[in-house]
Amino acid sequence: MGTCGAWLRFGGDCYTPAKWGNAMKRYSVSLLLAGLLVSAAATAEVADSGSNGFTIRTTHTIQASPQEVYRQLIGVGDWWDPQHKYSGDSHNLSIEEKPGGCFCEKLPNQGGVRHMQVVYVDPGKTVRMIGGLGPLQSMAVTGSMTIGLSPVGTGTKLELTYAVTGYAPGGITSLAAPVDSVLTQQFTRLKNYVEHGDPAGKTDVKAK
Repeated sequence: MGTCGAWLRFGGDCYTPAKWGNAMKRYSVSLLLAGLLVSAAATAEVADSGSNGFTIRTTHTIQASPQEVYRQLIGVGDWWDPQHKYSGDSHNLSIEEKPGGCFCEKLPNQGGVRHMQVVYVDPGKTVRMIGGLGPLQSMAVTGSMTIGLSPVGTGTKLELTYAVTGYAPGGITSLAAPVDSVLTQQFTRLKNYVEHGDPAGKTDVKAK
């Protein structure tokens, strides 16, 4: 399972549930600032937040057809940040595009992680999954993530809504900003990968 054992690799460090809880306030500020640096073609917000839950909305405009964005979205291992995976290798990720399908990650020695479960699929238009991502999985927390794709101009508008609810000592309000920032960064990587062939946005592979 890499140097993190059974826990999550986050921001280059390894976090047990207890360590994650202690780090929330520190990461809230740094990740929120990082979220301000994303492309102007993206907007993100914590749409609602309370002691027992929060809702995140992120919008990206991607210069490709909805069908192409959907195809690349399902190929999650090509663009998801490996620092936010248990195995440290995004190519261990997969999404089964069917109701009951698994957003899963392979681990060594026949191990694995089910990050979310697919509950709704309309190819080229909508994917909905339920579950708690990352450290949320170890808490009494769950969420519903809806990813909608619609044509806009010569491209696609991707709208992500992630509604999270549950219990954690002290409430889960402090989780909203970090989760918002991480998801915004992940889907900015998808945008970069679709448009340029490089999720980090450093190289325009498709222009070569």
